[in-house]
Amino acid sequence: MRISKKVDQLAPSGIRAFFDLVLGMKDVISLGVGEPDFVTPWHVRQAAIVSLEQGFTSYTSNKGMVELRREVSSFLKKRHGLAYDPEEEMLITVGVSEALDLAMRAILNPGEKILVPDPYYVAYGPVVELAGGVPVYLPVDLKSGFKITPKQVEQAVGKGVKGILINYPCNPTGASYTKKELEELAKVFQKHDLIVLSDEIYDELTYDFEHTAFPTLPGMYERTVYLNGFSKAHAMTGFRIGYACGPRDIIGAMTKIHQYTMLCVPITGQMAAIEALKSGNKDVLAMKKEYHRRRDFIVGALNDCGLDCHMPQGAFYVFPSIKSTGESSMDFAKNLLEKQKVALVPGVAFGRACADHVRISYASSYDNLKEAAARIKTYLKKK
Repeated sequence: MRISKKVDQLAPSGIRAFFDLVLGMKDVISLGVGEPDFVTPWHVRQAAIVSLEQGFTSYTSNKGMVELRREVSSFLKKRHGLAYDPEEEMLITVGVSEALDLAMRAILNPGEKILVPDPYYVAYGPVVELAGGVPVYLPVDLKSGFKITPKQVEQAVGKGVKGILINYPCNPTGASYTKKELEELAKVFQKHDLIVLSDEIYDELTYDFEHTAFPTLPGMYERTVYLNGFSKAHAMTGFRIGYACGPRDIIGAMTKIHQYTMLCVPITGQMAAIEALKSGNKDVLAMKKEYHRRRDFIVGALNDCGLDCHMPQGAFYVFPSIKSTGESSMDFAKNLLEKQKVALVPGVAFGRACADHVRISYASSYDNLKEAAARIKTYLKKK
């Protein structure tokens, strides 16, 4: 067999598999892909353009430009009170996706287990498996607000469990945790000596309470790999700039792998990211305000249609239940696309606990959301 068994057994991304159906269709309102509909702010794009005009086209340090690492360090200090050494405790990566892959490969020995709340971002299970680990899924649902509990973690921890991968605000549910909820989880993580991989890429898009960075919690700084980046809050998905911060032994191991695989992150994107941080958060706050408005609208509209939709605390997704329709999430998504030309993502793309849900991204214009809600209402009435 020419293909690795491990790779051959991986399922393709459920998001991409579904959106292959959308290609070529006309007049479709797409609420599927998790990407800001805002264009990267002009001054950030301009910084990238100027960097090219001035001839900045070389490799950078494997760790990333020291100027960017210092800016990230300063930002995290100001935003969360976190003090990371930009030389030894930080790595600039090709988005958070690469950071996740590096972290798993850095910490996992064959057969070791990582706890993963379910539903989960589509890459989480595969990156664990590709690193030789075993994902252990913790199912959550609407009743729990799509949040794991300390009791659930206690019951799941056993031989071979090395760590836990958490994501908040969460893709696909939009759920997030209060500081008190995180403190209770942290006690269990510390008790069982778990390494915490905390994906907080949507942290700036938290609406109902202040986001708490996981490494700020008691006893968590030394056991947390903090993952973040510029794609979501700064509308910089195509620049592919992420970063990992954490204990120097883990960051050092991640950097070693990064040296042999990616070498370094493209300098143009790094220089754009420097500008994004130096310019403050005015652009971020403006986008966040609009997402907040859209969230309130789409949740109300979906509940009015008869779909049970919780109020997400962050990100730009809602995760309504379609159980009342009697359809599977895949059938609901396909039929809605075919009959009303609204594209969303079947919940099964995000894990086994999601068969009765669909993910809707409200990173689309307010007018598009209004039209999509009207089409969904029409579809439900005709059932």
